[in-house]
Amino acid sequence: MMTRLPYGPGYLPVTVPDENLAGIFCPLQTQRELPGEAELIIAALQNPYGGPRLAELAASARRITVISSDHTRPLPSKVTLPPLLAEIRAGNPQAEVTILIATGLHRPTTPAELTARYGKDLVQREHFVVHNAFNTDELVYLGGLPSGAPLWVNRLLAETDLLVAEGFIEPHFFAGFSGGPKSVLPGVAGEKSVLANHSTALMAHPRARTGNITDNPIHQDIRAAARLAGLRFILNVVTGSDHRVTAAFAGSVAEAHAAGCRLVEKQARIELEPADIVITSNGGYPLDQNLYQAVKSMSAGEAATKPGGTIIIAAECRDGLGGEGFYSQMASALNPRSLLAQIQGTPMLETLPDQWQVQVLARILAERQVIVVTEGVERELLEEMYLTWAPDLDTALRLAFEQHGAGAKVAVIPDGVQVIVHPQH
Repeated sequence: MMTRLPYGPGYLPVTVPDENLAGIFCPLQTQRELPGEAELIIAALQNPYGGPRLAELAASARRITVISSDHTRPLPSKVTLPPLLAEIRAGNPQAEVTILIATGLHRPTTPAELTARYGKDLVQREHFVVHNAFNTDELVYLGGLPSGAPLWVNRLLAETDLLVAEGFIEPHFFAGFSGGPKSVLPGVAGEKSVLANHSTALMAHPRARTGNITDNPIHQDIRAAARLAGLRFILNVVTGSDHRVTAAFAGSVAEAHAAGCRLVEKQARIELEPADIVITSNGGYPLDQNLYQAVKSMSAGEAATKPGGTIIIAAECRDGLGGEGFYSQMASALNPRSLLAQIQGTPMLETLPDQWQVQVLARILAERQVIVVTEGVERELLEEMYLTWAPDLDTALRLAFEQHGAGAKVAVIPDGVQVIVHPQH
């Protein structure tokens, strides 16, 4: 069986012997004919969950802030933002609208990336601000979160009359699902708040897993942050494998996001017997633009493999590692197990940058081998991080067979970011 996995802007092929193939596991795709993307979004805005239309909310607001995703997220803002802005101005043509780019702790979105995401006309016409989590002069304190973490957010949130967010919903490997309240935390929160939200104890909680927001302490803090910040209205979309909108949800944060999560859970759920070898990817560009982001699909591989198994991940990593702290913490460790033990004792307010991603990667590597197929990270750097390099997927599979034997079972998950794995035992 020959199949292909998303990689950068294209795909990489892999051939799995029929006798070894346990299956190819993909999220459900919408089969019916859909209205156009704009029609789906307009219909959602006209029929919001849990409250009035955005135009009604905007009518009495002089200053309106719209939080939007940064360059690391495949939100099709050229499609989503114009109807959202039109709805605002239908209710208040004179409103002062600011579009705040939710970078979290990522590097700043560049002007070229803004133009690529929103289009030249929109960038020239609207007022954009790129969030900086590290500039304390741009932050304001809103109070404490359920975990005890402090909430610092972009000052614009305290100065606006109406706070709105656009985003997209997909499985998230420790917050449960993306979208909804995540626009505030980590999206436009301060560094201290993001680090605390990603602290050792919260990350290690058994409910902080893909596809779960019930009793998930990370998501509980995220929801509380959105309430404290006064997030009144969201537009969240669900996209297909081609990043085109297949569903849209608008309205109150709690109700619109919950409705979107129910749909994503139904579509993303896959059930499989844990395999010896799992081949997966991070969904191609922009989600595979660095190794840091690729840990997300490794976690899907973790859920789908037996302890001691091998995860093969395809990720272009055009931006390299994705963080010096991510690399240095892994590379300086004696081994993944000792690093995991070291991290476990870190207090919430002493969380290091990238520690959470290191924690997940160390957890995976403590029980499994990970082989990475990439052009963007040198072999030596991967090996210093306890990862195995391979030039292509077929070579990676051959290495895995050498480890597990000719009869090893292989599961293929073409896009590990888009699935919620439920192991069958």
